[in-house]
Amino acid sequence: MGGEPVVLRVQAPFTVTEEDCAYVVAPAKEFRLTVTIEWPHPLIGRQAGSYDVTPEVFARELAPARTFGFTSEIADLQAKGLIKGASQASAILLDDRAIVNGGKLRWPDEFVRHKAVDVIGDLALTGARIRAHVIATRPSHKGNVALARALSRAAKRAGPPKMDIGRIMDVLPHRYPFLLVDRIIEIEGQQRIVGIKNVTINEQFFQGHFPGHPIMPGVLIIEAMAQVGGMLLMTHFEGQNVEDKVVYFMSLDNVKFRRPVVPGDQIRFELEMLQFRGRTCRMKGVGYVDGQVVAEAEMMAMVTDR
Repeated sequence: MGGEPVVLRVQAPFTVTEEDCAYVVAPAKEFRLTVTIEWPHPLIGRQAGSYDVTPEVFARELAPARTFGFTSEIADLQAKGLIKGASQASAILLDDRAIVNGGKLRWPDEFVRHKAVDVIGDLALTGARIRAHVIATRPSHKGNVALARALSRAAKRAGPPKMDIGRIMDVLPHRYPFLLVDRIIEIEGQQRIVGIKNVTINEQFFQGHFPGHPIMPGVLIIEAMAQVGGMLLMTHFEGQNVEDKVVYFMSLDNVKFRRPVVPGDQIRFELEMLQFRGRTCRMKGVGYVDGQVVAEAEMMAMVTDR
């Protein structure tokens, strides 16, 4: 398949923690991964590795690294219906001191290499190529997923949008100066949508809110979130003439503002459809700047004919 790949570029360092997992993400021209693990086992102990993640390096140094587990975990995993296809070719089984059945390691640090593979595989959830240095300490699948979410929110996404401003204007009736969404970058069926609002000093409202101390009004942050939500609601009417329809918002609940939005910020709005019935829906939205929550709300809306 052709097309331009989507790339996530990190603009500034940030950290992610999830239970015992810790991650530091820093700007880099390519994808570099540094992983550190520690297990109280004589074959593992503390291991660390750093890799420039290219197809060649992945195939040669990482892909052959097998998953690993302990004999004490087998019964619990089997009870959950897991490890049905495990074999010495795909997994390392350890007792308290050594590899069961005299198996051999492919590298002395095969354990940390496999954990690096886990990070790379879980970051595929971003749907993009990563341009950053990721430093992972005691990573886990749960932590990796939290990292993927943080990367999606904090990094600058380069690549074709799902909907550009032309398509947005085909769906929404809003026009300058009240069209407050610039791009739709993700759509998951009729359940979830991600939109972008670029905030510049040229916005009209900064003239009065506030002179010498420009802050985006909270009501307009929610309006921008609602417009992204309107794009999601309109996906339920795909194939119909949406020019004859308009979205009215009926209620707002649990509205919270977490930090100011200022010129130069890019707001990433993530909205999820909680309920849809007929022409009425309930959604939950969260706005992020550089991976930090700036606003959140639950909203109810309906589609009506003009």
